[in-house]
Amino acid sequence: MIDTLYDKFKPWSAKGSVYIISDTHFEDEDCKLMDANWIEPQEHINIIKKTVHKCDALIHLGDVGNPKWLEQIKAYKVLIMGNHDETATQFRPYFDEIYTGPLFIAEKILLSHEPIISGSMWYNIHGHDHSSNDRWSYNHMNVASNVFNFNVFNLGKAIKNGMLKDVDGIHRLTIDKARDK
Repeated sequence: MIDTLYDKFKPWSAKGSVYIISDTHFEDEDCKLMDANWIEPQEHINIIKKTVHKCDALIHLGDVGNPKWLEQIKAYKVLIMGNHDETATQFRPYFDEIYTGPLFIAEKILLSHEPIISGSMWYNIHGHDHSSNDRWSYNHMNVASNVFNFNVFNLGKAIKNGMLKDVDGIHRLTIDKARDK
């Protein structure tokens, strides 16, 4: 169980791990234009299946491509829609939860498709940027598939390893400002 999560999202980690991925672009024609080393959908699914299992949650941060590929993943699936995802309706058969915009899942953790850099107020896990070699930098993580070597990001493990240690949180920042006045 990831205790840091808001109560609504704790069930994601109740029986297993929480993994995050973005920009799978399954069967999208433009993938090889973004990255000449883009892998085929089945190879990508096989990589995901080595880590993500039935009792886990897989959070997809948008730009899914053909969602039928996700039928092979037996985890609880959550989608935060990206700029290539047209309507939530097309994804309902493949995802257990769908969100159309950025989502705070804890006081200090923001999930989004596009980067939302905040300084020290929150940690942003996002995708969208396919050209960045800077996948992990100050208070943000880029999990776009090609940037993250087509692997998934383990949220619980990252928190245990200190991902949030430099994050003040919006509440702490507000309290500190009030004290300075």
